[in-house]
Amino acid sequence: MREHEGAPLSSGFYLRDAALVARDLLGAVLQHDDGTQVVSGRIIETEAYLGPHDPASHSAAGRTARTWHMFGPPGTAYVYFIYGMHWCVNAVTGEDGYGSAVLIRALEPIQGLSAMRLRRPRARRDTALCDGPGKLCAALGITRAQDGLLLTGASSLTILAGPPVHDTHVVIGPRIGISKAVDWPLRFRVMSPRPIR
Repeated sequence: MREHEGAPLSSGFYLRDAALVARDLLGAVLQHDDGTQVVSGRIIETEAYLGPHDPASHSAAGRTARTWHMFGPPGTAYVYFIYGMHWCVNAVTGEDGYGSAVLIRALEPIQGLSAMRLRRPRARRDTALCDGPGKLCAALGITRAQDGLLLTGASSLTILAGPPVHDTHVVIGPRIGISKAVDWPLRFRVMSPRPIR
């Protein structure tokens, strides 16, 4: 689904199957305006979580206080905490109330690199600033405060349409860091000389 490059992706973009949205988010730009500066990165890796029937999805256990925003509406940010130390950001997809989303796994930094370096001082190179879901949230300053925000241009956290990524530059494989449905091919990654892990 094509949208105008540089404009916030509409709610209609997200009102589709999570796997389709995960593929089409490659090349889009995740942007956070924290009130003092804007930081952003191009999305280069995603994972789809299909809904209640997906055993690896948080929605499989039903709607809880933690997963409330995963259930919609489409284009909502679902931010959760893992391992007692990392935030992860997702874009909610599908019908309002369904419970599917796309995890943003990695970014190519674009804007606000000085802020990212301050927030991620242990990153040895700029390509490592956002090369994981927890790392990109740290670099962009995304926390629970952004949980439930609309990504469609009505809040400080936005996803902007980017240039399309041709299928020949996309690698599709199994999701990682999960213990259920590990063989489902729902991880989408832009080919890179250095694989994102």
